Amino acid sequence: MGLRSHRCRRVLCMGCAVDDDPRARRVPPRRAVRQRPCPYDEGVTADIIATIATAVLIVIGCVGIVVPVLPGSITALIGLIIWAFVVRAPEGWVVLALGGTLLLAGMSASLVLTGSKLKRRAIPNRTLLFGVVGAVIGMFVIPVVGLFIGFVVGLLLSETVRNRDFNTALSTSWVAAKAMGVGILVELSCALLASLTFIIGAIVYFVTVN
Repeated sequence: MGLRSHRCRRVLCMGCAVDDDPRARRVPPRRAVRQRPCPYDEGVTADIIATIATAVLIVIGCVGIVVPVLPGSITALIGLIIWAFVVRAPEGWVVLALGGTLLLAGMSASLVLTGSKLKRRAIPNRTLLFGVVGAVIGMFVIPVVGLFIGFVVGLLLSETVRNRDFNTALSTSWVAAKAMGVGILVELSCALLASLTFIIGAIVYFVTVN
């Protein structure tokens, strides 16, 4: 009788939360702890990506000042704006202020110097446009040096058609080429100074970032 009652208690306890047999107890599985990404690491990664992108845009801008088919100082300025708004630090705003001022000053000086010399010799802006078109064609026809050869040929053809005299066209083309060269030199110098400002600002930012 005692054995029968003991078996009944065992059957009744099968559905209970607590069992007399410790082997029947189930240990609930452990939940996997999801680790949240550190916001600091995400910020640093975004800053590094923005710095690399800005450096690439500045290089493209400097090359574009010399090569007319690529955007020049505007591209470098866009890079500085992107970097300043991504890092959101004093270094970014200072670099944007100084570098942006240099880039805008270089573009303005280039336009003023080139335009004044061309206007002094009554050379229309159309001549420079033909020179740019010739530079683009020459770049594909003759690698590297074709850019400069095509620019000079474009200037010479435009001035020859306008003046209908080769000697006069040769003289005015040389004036236009020098005016363009001076403008490019001034704008490139300002762009390189802006690039140096960005390099110094980026170094200071990453050295002092917490």
